[in-house]
Amino acid sequence: QVQLVESGGGLVQPGGSLRLSCAVSGSIFNIYIMGWYRQAPGKQRELVASIFRGGTTNYADSVKGRFTISRDNVKNTVYLQMNGLKPEDTAVYYCNGKGLYGEYEHWGQGTQVTVPS
Repeated sequence: QVQLVESGGGLVQPGGSLRLSCAVSGSIFNIYIMGWYRQAPGKQRELVASIFRGGTTNYADSVKGRFTISRDNVKNTVYLQMNGLKPEDTAVYYCNGKGLYGEYEHWGQGTQVTVPS
């Protein structure tokens, strides 16, 4: 059973930085796409960033140039470096791992990121 455990959330002032980590039990290499999603109160969960096994990355327009996703296949960990944080980045951030065709999918429990206005 694959488990994803996020850490690194917290309260940060506008313009500050946080790094989220997602530790994967088992081999992360077996998970084709790793991603970070977020859900703000009253809003739908949205994709923030994803990274394929080979290293290709994708970002939501709202975070391009500010957030960086990376994966360490040795440490079985995915990171989300968040710089220039804004109040609109406030949300619960979820780690996700899935197959290329959705044949499997795993979610973490989420970690809260709060950027006060």
